[in-house]
Amino acid sequence: MNVRYRVELSQTERAELTALLRGGKRAARKLKRAQILLAADAGASDDEIAISVGVGGSTVYRTKQRFVLGNLEAALSEQPRPGAGRKLSGKEEALLVATACSKPPQGRARWTLDLLAGELVRLTAHDDISRETVRRRLAENDLKPWRKDMWCIPQIDGEYVARMEDVLDLYAEPPDPAGPVICFDESPTQLIGEVRQPIPATPGKLERYDCEYKRNGTANLFIFLDVHRPWRKVKVTDSRTALDFAACMRDLADLHFPTAERIRVVLDNLSTHSAGALYQAFPADQARRMLRRLEFHYVPKHASWLNMVEIEIGVLRSQCLDRRIDSRNQLASEIAAWERQRNAAGARIKWMFTTAKARAKMGRAYPQIKES
Repeated sequence: MNVRYRVELSQTERAELTALLRGGKRAARKLKRAQILLAADAGASDDEIAISVGVGGSTVYRTKQRFVLGNLEAALSEQPRPGAGRKLSGKEEALLVATACSKPPQGRARWTLDLLAGELVRLTAHDDISRETVRRRLAENDLKPWRKDMWCIPQIDGEYVARMEDVLDLYAEPPDPAGPVICFDESPTQLIGEVRQPIPATPGKLERYDCEYKRNGTANLFIFLDVHRPWRKVKVTDSRTALDFAACMRDLADLHFPTAERIRVVLDNLSTHSAGALYQAFPADQARRMLRRLEFHYVPKHASWLNMVEIEIGVLRSQCLDRRIDSRNQLASEIAAWERQRNAAGARIKWMFTTAKARAKMGRAYPQIKES
């Protein structure tokens, strides 16, 4: 038995090591050192510890040595490891970052690790630079030049602000059964069928399904969401034309809210979302009757995030549609079941963004009034 470094733990140290092993995520090497110290404290030999913990004898020896000559923290912690120096100097790393942020070479859509490594060899005195060196230096600077984000930069002018504050004020109003606020939008979805029957899950095995699938066309979903009460309605259709929109507005006025004096509808700027769609679908007297009770409120262009129903569409897709559904009938049945369950559960969207917060956070983007 190696008696040169004898481990004798105090009650506090023993309790700390026991707690370390009981729970929480820790590095495997640190847990093994804790096991070594506890076993050594119990009187086990180095060979017995090495076998039971699954380490080499030198690891047992060094752990005990660091504890005796230092303390518990020194025994558990990693010692600095020698390694090769950084291949790129500070100036060369700055050159790499600048190159990754520049336009790629002619004929290439984007920078790759190989292209960047070759460019650095051309621009510096290095004979060779590995892809891994380039990858690590880019990761340190949170750069991924082979990726791009597409997004729309809205122009925040007076019209944008007016529509935004109009919608936000609607959301902030107290509930009014005589004047409900309904968010409305549509979302296409694909009908995907299986080519081969999936294999159900069993204990120890995941459900398996074939990567090949059959496309059975598309369907459209019209989604209604009441801002002030836990109610949503999803209508499945084959298309989303102006006539389909008009039919949804008729359902809203005559079927879902027949006693409301006025129905405030929050919409995006799709060309079919207009009062004229009702005149295309119904006789003038019927269209006029419905429009007397319908009040359209449009979100700003490129600001669909202001339409609360977009959140509900995300919930619908994650909870119900994140799978293969092969027919319109099955789609309608599954969505109807989801809709009933969510309405019965009283699920609502808690909207936190208000006009006051918009002015505080976006005040600098608001149009500035020029003093005469």
